[in-house]
Amino acid sequence: MPKGIPNKRYTPEFKKQVVEAVIQDGLSYQEAARIYEVQGHDRIQSWERIYLEEGPEGLAVERRGRKSTGRPKKLPSKVEEDLLAEVQRLRAENAYLKNLQALVLEEERRQRKKRR
Repeated sequence: MPKGIPNKRYTPEFKKQVVEAVIQDGLSYQEAARIYEVQGHDRIQSWERIYLEEGPEGLAVERRGRKSTGRPKKLPSKVEEDLLAEVQRLRAENAYLKNLQALVLEEERRQRKKRR
């Protein structure tokens, strides 16, 4: 695409009209692109996929720009504090149970030695 010419934007209503024409009238993607003056038949094909998967309201969703990096969103500070407090409590509980298990095993060993 030449420099300085912005990409053409299509309204959700226009996209819906084109996709429904393809579905109902049996138009090919190339025919629909020519009739409705849409650049590239693959664009209509993607609109149809979105229409069939998400319905007509899916055509209104803005899909341009960078995708998410997959990193989780920042939690509210109150939730984060609660989670950190719970982690600390669980670590302390885990350490306590490990010590308790070691003491029980030691007591069992002493009992065995006394029996011999």
